[in-house]
Amino acid sequence: MYENMEMRQVLAEILGGMMEKDERIVVIDADLARANGTIALRDKYPERAFDVGIAEQNMAAVAAGMAAYGLIPFIGSFTPFATRRICDQIAISIVYAKRNVKIIGTDPGISAELNGGTHMSMEDIGVIRSIPGIVIFEPVDAVQLAKALPVIAEYDGPVYIRMFRKAFPVIFKDDYKFELFKADLISEGKDVTLFASGIMVNEALKAAELLKASGISAEIINIHTIKPIDREAVVKSAKKTGAAVTCENHNIIGGLKSAVAEVLVDECPVPVKAVGVQDHFGEVAKMDYLKKKYHMTAEDIVKAAKEAIAMKK
Repeated sequence: MYENMEMRQVLAEILGGMMEKDERIVVIDADLARANGTIALRDKYPERAFDVGIAEQNMAAVAAGMAAYGLIPFIGSFTPFATRRICDQIAISIVYAKRNVKIIGTDPGISAELNGGTHMSMEDIGVIRSIPGIVIFEPVDAVQLAKALPVIAEYDGPVYIRMFRKAFPVIFKDDYKFELFKADLISEGKDVTLFASGIMVNEALKAAELLKASGISAEIINIHTIKPIDREAVVKSAKKTGAAVTCENHNIIGGLKSAVAEVLVDECPVPVKAVGVQDHFGEVAKMDYLKKKYHMTAEDIVKAAKEAIAMKK
């Protein structure tokens, strides 16, 4: 159903359907409704779809005020402007005040591509994960996004949605059952676990095929909710395989690697290697080039997996 659909199209379609059923849902953009796909909602719901202009801090504060009156605001901008630019408003006006606001950051990590380093947020998960009481969700494809949005709307509390904006290969089938706080077992294996999120799940699938050709059985776990992480799934898989690789479109400091390692160091110490951005700013380029530059390809995952397995000995 969602094959070849851009994720921003799915976002607008699902949000529109939710707004039709629930008058509490409002959408607020900061001058990026056209880029993020929600522009048509203004015509259909002119009293519940707003543009505050290039004023992201104000967007967050307005949303917090609306939430105080029982509305459910979905606010959106490019990832750096939806997180680090409004970090204080998220921490104080939204999370500390216990406001039910959903924050959408689009074009995370290297997917910002030609917008370059200023728009290429490698640290957003780390920034937001350090704030108590907020949920961080990163959909792997359009199917998961469509399944997740109604669940997130029903969840009473702040949620950060880290969303790839354009079309991406569909991994899940239409009958996929989504659980917000449960990781997805994509494929079983016995030698090493690939813990992946977002666009890196697809790279992990490619890596698993390459590893299979070398006689290595890789288990793939999609960690779509990075906070709170599914500790049970992480520990269960690590105990089974004895080695792990984290695969993320983010700085390896503060994101998925940190979240997984924090669990394993407490409950199941095993070798952990990290594939992701190695503490770098971004730059202007297409994703294929950036994956190679930042060592985020399937081949890089294979190398890390073999190193983690070797460390078991």
